[in-house]
Amino acid sequence: MDYVLIDSAGRMQTNKNLLDEMKKIKRVAKPDLTLLVLDAMIGQDVIDQATTFSSEINYDGVIVTKLDTDAKGGSIISISAGIKKPILFIGIGQDMDDIMPFDVNWYLNKIFSS
Repeated sequence: MDYVLIDSAGRMQTNKNLLDEMKKIKRVAKPDLTLLVLDAMIGQDVIDQATTFSSEINYDGVIVTKLDTDAKGGSIISISAGIKKPILFIGIGQDMDDIMPFDVNWYLNKIFSS
């Protein structure tokens, strides 16, 4: 099996019981790579969420979704600077082909073009 995806929907950083459940899943599954999926639309709350998940789950990198919306994606800068985790992939739409490796040139073009 190449990939196993575990949806953590509803696992907010403020719910200790659900975070403990995720730690147990990770301990049992023993994944080679753990990625946190963050929504670009949630603003600066993304830092609290990323920091808590980092200390509780210890993920390896980040996927930032919804960069196709009006959001400029400033959360990417905050995440990189705040928690020192790499942005590995971004989501720019609803289809599988809309998940792509993070490209800093694409990102800078998105920020500075209007």
